[in-house]
Amino acid sequence: MQPEVYGFFDEATFTITYVVRDPSSSKCAIVDSVLDFDYASGRTDTRSADAVIKFVKDKGFEVEWLLESHVHADHLSAAPYIQEKLGGKIGIGENITVVQNTFGKVFNEGTEFQRDGSQFDRLFREGDSFHIGQLRGDVLHTPGHTPACLTYVVGDAAFVGDTLFMPDFGTARCDFPGGSAETLYQSIQKILALPEATRIFVGHDYKAPGRDEYAWETTVAEQKAFNIHVGAGKPAEEFVSMRTQRDSTLAMPRLIIPSLQVNMRAGQMPPPEDNGISYLKVPVNGI
Repeated sequence: MQPEVYGFFDEATFTITYVVRDPSSSKCAIVDSVLDFDYASGRTDTRSADAVIKFVKDKGFEVEWLLESHVHADHLSAAPYIQEKLGGKIGIGENITVVQNTFGKVFNEGTEFQRDGSQFDRLFREGDSFHIGQLRGDVLHTPGHTPACLTYVVGDAAFVGDTLFMPDFGTARCDFPGGSAETLYQSIQKILALPEATRIFVGHDYKAPGRDEYAWETTVAEQKAFNIHVGAGKPAEEFVSMRTQRDSTLAMPRLIIPSLQVNMRAGQMPPPEDNGISYLKVPVNGI
């Protein structure tokens, strides 16, 4: 079956949020939502999430799932806010526990921070399935960018998060804790083994040099033939060498500090302190 897919591009973080609808019903899922955050002031804003909420309400859709492809390091998730407004269950990969253990230590969260993934409604593993109305979704564990990355295959559509970008931009970085270029290469082969007509929806687009417009939909066939990092049968050794060298030149994402603390909690802020305000930590020389 072919789901209806609607993309919402957030230019501040280059993120695409997807609404995925079962064409035979009003049921839908929302993939990788965005909570706006101004780092300088420490203030959140819901304009990006509100645009998605308005669209869903105007269309008369019913949200069954709020799916996270991984713990994002470049934007905050709006899943709890959308859940409050529209319902749905929040899902992520079961290896969220690995991420929680790693960054629970980095941010010195203490024993009150649960590292068992219990902040989420569903922890998916390789081979799991779920439904959006009558549409079946299948889960591929595709780590490498992070240990908990998933690809959600819904009908003829695959939501790959940060594993692959558009063919002219290539692939995701692998230098975060728990990342691995070797593992990412194997995960990408798993995605490229899907039927060639499968539509691939990427988690970000940065408008590669020479391209005038942002884009976020491609196909397995296009990725296999044209992806500048893995296309045309590029061998693993060449990819790993390229990816490792490239990653060594990249700066940390602008919102990595707040994003990790919030997203490992399923989009919730840290518990308020005795003055009723939540605080985010900056680990000096800690990442």
